[in-house]
Amino acid sequence: QVQPVESGGGLVQAGDSLRLSCAASGRTFSLYAMGWFRQAPGKEREFVARIFGSGGNTYYADSVKGRFTISRDNAKNTVYLQMNSLKPEDTAVYYCAVARNFFGTNYYKDYNVWGQGTQVTVSS
Repeated sequence: QVQPVESGGGLVQAGDSLRLSCAASGRTFSLYAMGWFRQAPGKEREFVARIFGSGGNTYYADSVKGRFTISRDNAKNTVYLQMNSLKPEDTAVYYCAVARNFFGTNYYKDYNVWGQGTQVTVSS
């Protein structure tokens, strides 16, 4: 089973950049899509980005499109989220998740293994 562990969160100012990493144990990493989700206090968990198992297709929430980039290195069993031009509304706990299949979806219930989350705080 693939088990993800996030890192790279922190406190930054608006307009700054951060790169989140998600290292996943398990020998079948490339068989599964990976997703990034986030949850702000008092809000529901929301989709941020996902990437196919091969890394060939990526999808983004409208709120982050053009600012965030998801990528993966299957040789390193790692998925990344490059976040540029950060805004205060990006403040949340960011979670990496393993999809149930190669393609994934934008719906959090289609992901069955989750990391512990990493806090991203963007000050204005």
